[in-house]
Amino acid sequence: MLIDLLRARRSIRRFTAQPIEQEKLDLLLEAALRSPSSKDNTPWEFIVVTDRERLEKLSVAKAHGAGLLAGAPLAIVVCADSAQSDVWVEDAAIAATLLHLEATDLGLGSCWVQIRLRQREDQTSSQAYLTDLLGLPTGLMVLAIVGIGYPVDTKNGHPHSSLCFNQVSYEQFGQRR
Repeated sequence: MLIDLLRARRSIRRFTAQPIEQEKLDLLLEAALRSPSSKDNTPWEFIVVTDRERLEKLSVAKAHGAGLLAGAPLAIVVCADSAQSDVWVEDAAIAATLLHLEATDLGLGSCWVQIRLRQREDQTSSQAYLTDLLGLPTGLMVLAIVGIGYPVDTKNGHPHSSLCFNQVSYEQFGQRR
């Protein structure tokens, strides 16, 4: 059941060196490609990175929070064509979320590395850095990079008691149960 998957999923930032099998990569990509998009526009593009040197370069794509990519055996760069859809951010975010869920379902760990609107240590744009590194055409925007691998440690899902039910309203804002 999906709820069991959601209950188990956690962000994983440390991975073993074990490569991801092609069959699992194929399923990850299928999950992303099956994600819904506005008007079935499918503005996204996915760049699969397994090369150690390129993963190291991805790990410095922004000032903080990307270092985990240096230790991941797989990264999937989630992009979308901003000229193709005015809701490219939402469409790409849905696809990235499905990557996370499929990774969990396959016994893999994953972590979202936000790129959109981020900067590198030298204050240059993360987008510009990745455009150059990955040879992206004009208008192809990077939303995030998802680092994926076999987790070094297992983490329990977040407990039910940690859910913010106080942020749920019924019928109108502020009306709580």
